[in-house]
Amino acid sequence: MAFIRRRRLERELYSKERFSLLLLNLEEYYFEQHTANHIINKDCKDERKFRGSLKICSKSIIFEPDDNIQPIIKIPLRDCISIKAPEDNEANNPFTRNTSGGISVVCSQVFLIKERNVIAPYKTVRGRTEHLFQLDVAGKVGDVVQTLHQLYRASCLDKMGDQAAMITAILQSRLARTSFDKNRFQSISETLHMECKAEMVTPLVTNPGHVCVTDANLYFQPLNGYPKPVVQITLQNVRRIYKRRHGLMPLGLEVFCTENDLCSDIYLKFYNYQDRDEVYFLIATYIENHIAEHTAESYMLQWQRGHISNYQYLLHLNNLADRSCNDLSQYPVFPWIIADYSSSVLDLTKPETFRDLSKPVGALNKERLDRLVTRYQEMPEPKFMYGSHYSSPGYVLFYLVRVAPEYMLCLQNGKFDHADRMFNSIAETWKNCLDGATDFKELIPEFYENDSSFLVNSLKLDLGKRQGGKMVEDVELPPWASGPDDFLQKSQEALESPYVSEHLHEWIDIIFGYKQKGSEAVAAHNVFHPLTYEGGVDLNSIMDPNEKVALLTQILEFGQTPKQLFTTPHPRRIIPKLKSLSRTSSHSISIAESPVSPNEESFEDLTEESITLAWNNIAKLKLDKQYKIHKEAITGIAVTCNGSSVFTTSQDSTLKMFSKESKTIQRSVSFSNMALSSCLILPGDTTVISSSWDNHIYFYSIAFGRQQDILMGHDDAVSKICWRDGRLYSASWDSTVKVWHCVPGETLSNKKHHFELLAELEHDVSVNTIDLNAANTILASGTKEGTISVWDVSTATVLHQLPCHSGTVLHSGFSPDSRHLLSTGEDCCFKVIDVQTGMLISSVTAEEPQRCFKWDGNTILSGSQSGELLIWDILGGKVIERIKGHTGAVMSMWMNEQCNSVITGGEDKQIMFWKLQY
Repeated sequence: MAFIRRRRLERELYSKERFSLLLLNLEEYYFEQHTANHIINKDCKDERKFRGSLKICSKSIIFEPDDNIQPIIKIPLRDCISIKAPEDNEANNPFTRNTSGGISVVCSQVFLIKERNVIAPYKTVRGRTEHLFQLDVAGKVGDVVQTLHQLYRASCLDKMGDQAAMITAILQSRLARTSFDKNRFQSISETLHMECKAEMVTPLVTNPGHVCVTDANLYFQPLNGYPKPVVQITLQNVRRIYKRRHGLMPLGLEVFCTENDLCSDIYLKFYNYQDRDEVYFLIATYIENHIAEHTAESYMLQWQRGHISNYQYLLHLNNLADRSCNDLSQYPVFPWIIADYSSSVLDLTKPETFRDLSKPVGALNKERLDRLVTRYQEMPEPKFMYGSHYSSPGYVLFYLVRVAPEYMLCLQNGKFDHADRMFNSIAETWKNCLDGATDFKELIPEFYENDSSFLVNSLKLDLGKRQGGKMVEDVELPPWASGPDDFLQKSQEALESPYVSEHLHEWIDIIFGYKQKGSEAVAAHNVFHPLTYEGGVDLNSIMDPNEKVALLTQILEFGQTPKQLFTTPHPRRIIPKLKSLSRTSSHSISIAESPVSPNEESFEDLTEESITLAWNNIAKLKLDKQYKIHKEAITGIAVTCNGSSVFTTSQDSTLKMFSKESKTIQRSVSFSNMALSSCLILPGDTTVISSSWDNHIYFYSIAFGRQQDILMGHDDAVSKICWRDGRLYSASWDSTVKVWHCVPGETLSNKKHHFELLAELEHDVSVNTIDLNAANTILASGTKEGTISVWDVSTATVLHQLPCHSGTVLHSGFSPDSRHLLSTGEDCCFKVIDVQTGMLISSVTAEEPQRCFKWDGNTILSGSQSGELLIWDILGGKVIERIKGHTGAVMSMWMNEQCNSVITGGEDKQIMFWKLQY
């Protein structure tokens, strides 16, 4: 639980100090502190003196006594009547030397905080009071009084914008007079790359200071030295870095030294985007060599294939959408999943147990929705359906008040909410989200984590008394939960259940996807106030500082819609029906599977397991034999069912038949003087088909050892052919893919094949490669201009068309489950497309073009331009193994059904036989 872990860590580090930045008002700065005595009832019999620390802040004076029994005193500057030091003649009077270094503050109101070190609503003392603070360093009095007068004038300005402008000027002046202390470097050999001003962001507060980037570390030195003199991040430990939108401006930067943690190691807000971008560039340049950058699409592929859980995927999407646990106005948002909070047993097999994930919370109750839609239709522009958001600082702290009470007090000016409006019951909260006129909130990640302390009042906070006299204590749980830990456990099980896995993409469409904005959002009843959306307002275009401050305050308190990550429908998750081996079992999640006992396992199941085993060990591929059998590059490989004969085509215009047993060429056929581009063997091992650059397709009878037929079907070179269920698919540089129905010659009296053109799939440019899915219903084609087209074979219509590559598409192939299409191009990139939605969901860049490949949906075996065989983890976007192979490009690749035997053909005119050695 990131939010709570961070709070506990802070308490452990600074347990002796009761002061925190949360005692400040929102948008207030802490400038400096001085050791001092607070003198009460000076010159009276009951005069008392308390030693402590005087904090000078932009809107208040705070005194923290060393004695924890005494309350922290907070004096708002706007409530001050006078701030002065003793007159010079009084200061020189020997009878008043005890007041040397004294500052007198007369005010009309003061707040008492954390008396007896108890977290509770602030006590307000109204009426004229005088406070005398005697500084240890008397020489500082003049400067402190001058600063307080300056800040007092700012706090007395009528308009908030004018106040903010004056305080900002004071802050920038202080920052300009200071710089980063280079003595804080970890090593004297460090090289400074840049230094600039910035603010460290934590929930509800920011702390100004100086940022420094060296060749080894990122440093932040707070202007006030709080909570410690310098924060240091070792660049070698950085795992992720994100540019952030903070206060609606592109000025934030968040750095993580962990892979999956929600809470970052530092969040910085810069004063201009140039500084932010330069720091980002310096850190990203340092880490780019050993850390793969993850996109929403790459995480999507991992999620679809079950390599990360629903919870992990939502965390990653929140991160990529600018949601951060350091920014409560953009806190990570998670969905309500369970809709049943009354049953004694939670049944995760019943759909009615779950919330409808295809609708926003505001649309779950039809009666309420009808009222909201009517109001929306009658509303002038700009229209919105919901007057409040599903995520805001108030909602986050509503859930977390029991573990983060100081944040609630900071947000609500020293008060807790009314007891009846607190987070009292899971069921009550869910009911209010369904029925309440203005309550549309979703949940936060903590509901699906392992720390249940936010449900328990372990701090024994006095959160008030409800109507009926009951005190606010622990959160009331549903009957099906035996306790807080059990509630979280069952919530996790619900989030990872088959129902949610099948429907989570619908909620993603609403929160992060194509139903977030525009006409799709209107149709989905998912329209919030325009100011909550990224780009909804340009703060730089607003000249009036008062209007700008008011607008920013309104938006930050109201909540913000996540950055839109997807503009097309999000693909569904792949739910496996049979248990399969996983290479990432250590961090894979448990997905419900069809119960299959060992005695019921079919031959197909065992074959599937052997294939999975082979791919798990694909890095153990070893070269068995190699033969130089052609005079030019080998373009195609086909193998008979029994594996005894290997047919190859080449740019030397020949089709050759190689015997594995005798290790000799048994046939060599030349159909024309033009290069052959690919080959395949028809079922029954009687006929080989070869495609040629001479625009023809040749049929060769193995039994009779002669050319059997010619199909003259194209106007330019034939680049690739496929055969399925009596149909021939041919791709050509004439910009077409043609589908032929072929009746074998043996069944006809003339011994010739009969060809019937069933469909012609037209393209704008030359087609270089094609592939069919396992069901023979979808065809993918790749062109010389880098476009991938996905076709419905039965209707000969384009389902999706994407400009995937810059340059020729060299090869494409469906995953075994046909859910994804992988392609590789001259641009050195692998691209993965979700077949159902047509969304490009992953892009991985190689050092050189990968000419051909085989893959199982997770791992790729590719043949490179330089001749190496590379094994890729496509989910992680990295090379697992490099295997030395050909001396020129790997032009073609064949793999047997069990995936444990591979043959490659190269530009070096050789074929190589590879075997897995477990």
